Amino acid sequence: MTSAASPTRFTPPRQAVRARMGTLLLFATNGLTFASLIPRYPEIKADLGASQTIWGLAIGLGPVGGLALGLATARLMARLGSRNVAAWPQILSTAGLLVMANAPHVGWIFVAMIAMSAFDAVTDTAMNYQALRVQEMYRRSIINTFHGWWSVGAVLGGFIGSAMAQWKVDINLQASITLVALALVCALSWSLMLPGRDTGTGRPDAGGRGNHGRVPAPTWLLIIGLGLLGAVAGGIEIGGSTWAPLYMDAQFDPTPFIAGMGFTILMIAETAGRLVGDGIVNRFGQPLAVAQGSVVCLVGMSAAIAWPSTTSTLIGFAAAGWGVATIIPLAMDVADSLPGVRAGVGLTVATWVMRLGFMLFPIGIGALGDAVSLRWALLSLPAGALVMLALVPLVRAGGRRRTPDPETA
Repeated sequence: MTSAASPTRFTPPRQAVRARMGTLLLFATNGLTFASLIPRYPEIKADLGASQTIWGLAIGLGPVGGLALGLATARLMARLGSRNVAAWPQILSTAGLLVMANAPHVGWIFVAMIAMSAFDAVTDTAMNYQALRVQEMYRRSIINTFHGWWSVGAVLGGFIGSAMAQWKVDINLQASITLVALALVCALSWSLMLPGRDTGTGRPDAGGRGNHGRVPAPTWLLIIGLGLLGAVAGGIEIGGSTWAPLYMDAQFDPTPFIAGMGFTILMIAETAGRLVGDGIVNRFGQPLAVAQGSVVCLVGMSAAIAWPSTTSTLIGFAAAGWGVATIIPLAMDVADSLPGVRAGVGLTVATWVMRLGFMLFPIGIGALGDAVSLRWALLSLPAGALVMLALVPLVRAGGRRRTPDPETA
């Protein structure tokens, strides 16, 4: 394992520092987009008269758009470069907020979520590939920091949405201002990121992997397994954040701001976990990072459901946020570093599998919420933590199969 001290002696080139800033901004923009409207879900849902099941379907089926378009990302990056494929679809995804804000009936929520998810899937894979390019130039783990800034954006969006709900600001006005502001940030991000067609940065297919023949079946199974790990983590994140305001509102009858804080506290804890996550990975390794997060999520959410109160529930959502913090970026990193797989392909397939979790968790929680109650439906979060704990060996297996960089080992 690389020592904790050696990577700090390497000074990355100026282009890498510049690209890191641009990619961080895009991650933050991506996180803020959806999050800015989540605290207003109770208001939108009530205005449309949607049931728990229909609302869960509307939110949960959104990733179908990502499943449809996501597998095209590797080909688009090969043709256009990851910065183009990351930045411009993000603006189109953000525009979906206007559709949600002006939806005359719940069917338009389905349309908005599917379209936003389709463009988001492209941006998500491309910006993560751009981040992995920059990480190679830094010669140490920094991928969690990028996802940490996604969470920073989500926290900021959560606070904005909660405040707008409390102050009863028109939803359409909020969505319009958000679109204009984030489009400008996307343009700035694009100008800073690494240009070109993603070659010559030290990623495995540019440096030593070189084998683009038939990928062995065990490798595909490992990629799919890593995607499943990310799917469960993403399902806990999206399932928890989607239903947190609605659960808080139904269970405790709080003010709109406090109801929105159920989502926001999850994002704050996830942000903290990701900002310290690279230190944990560099010091203790990827498997331990996944294992400790799974245990924290399992214990925290189980306690919140067993002894419900405003305080225990906020602590439980915080535990869920911390628990999944490093898991998605680590699953992406390992999947894209496997030998014999063209760079970008492992990442694309793994993120495509992840979107299944993004789709199934909100739908499942909504259906269970109508069948029993949202309180017991949220048991899917600690159950998911048990699954993540069982999949830790996949991270260890993927890490063993990587070829160490002789300059950083």
